[in-house]
Amino acid sequence: MEKIYNLSIVLSFIGLWITSIVPSQLEIIFGFILIFSFGILHGSNDILLIENFSKKKSNHPFIKVLFVYLLTITIAIVIFYFVPILALLLFIVFSAFHFGEQHWESKMTSEVRVMTTTFYLFYGFFVLFLLFIFNAQEVVEVITSITSYTIDQSLVSYGLITSTLIMIFFGSLLNSYIINFKSIIFKELFYLLVFAIVFKVSTLIWGFALYFILWHSIPSLFEQVNFIYGHFTKTSIIAYLKGAFPYWLVSIIGLVTVIYLLKDEKLLYAILFSFIAAITFPHALVINKMFKHKKTQSN
Repeated sequence: MEKIYNLSIVLSFIGLWITSIVPSQLEIIFGFILIFSFGILHGSNDILLIENFSKKKSNHPFIKVLFVYLLTITIAIVIFYFVPILALLLFIVFSAFHFGEQHWESKMTSEVRVMTTTFYLFYGFFVLFLLFIFNAQEVVEVITSITSYTIDQSLVSYGLITSTLIMIFFGSLLNSYIINFKSIIFKELFYLLVFAIVFKVSTLIWGFALYFILWHSIPSLFEQVNFIYGHFTKTSIIAYLKGAFPYWLVSIIGLVTVIYLLKDEKLLYAILFSFIAAITFPHALVINKMFKHKKTQSN
């Protein structure tokens, strides 16, 4: 994992270089390309993870997964359409916990689940609000386009302050339970500094894409491949991609179809974010189960 994070640092600064040579509109396009390629791909193999938990093969895995994913996407779009503010809040909460768990789970040796779970959640909140604070006007515009509500930019500042204080508080508590916590804290602070630089210089979508792909999706792919196949090699990577590709393709076709049918620019952000949410909600639960299963197996 250390090598992956080192690669993420290098690629993050390459992303900053791209920022300096392309216009912001092109950044947004590149960002969505990354999100809907690697980003969606890393959440496309949930069925293989589930089968790995139970060790029982389904008779019709593709049909079942196709149905569940299309149903989930439909429900997410409906919620975003009728109660968009609730859907957006749920999306942020699920994403925050998922980001925090993915980043910290392998580093945690404590069995104090409430403490670690809360730390995961507010670490994720901190990263998201760090992104939001440097792009507050864009965030307000996106929220308005999705929910028709205009929030005050000060809410972003309050969110960052609150998540920072709670993250520090629970981090201090975990320091008493985790032996190597102090040894990794300076490295983690450096990572946060990298995030801050990326978020400060980039647009909202490009900054999110760089974090989502380089610091979340790629490490998650590494964890998933290791969990499913027991090793991370060229052969296992190819096998993972072959298994994930049909589900990824169905997801993208579904997204493009909905956008084409609606053809409403005002609904574009609602469609895109509801689609990402539809992937995030079940995926976050599956990854959480994967981590629990790993700990059970190691005990």
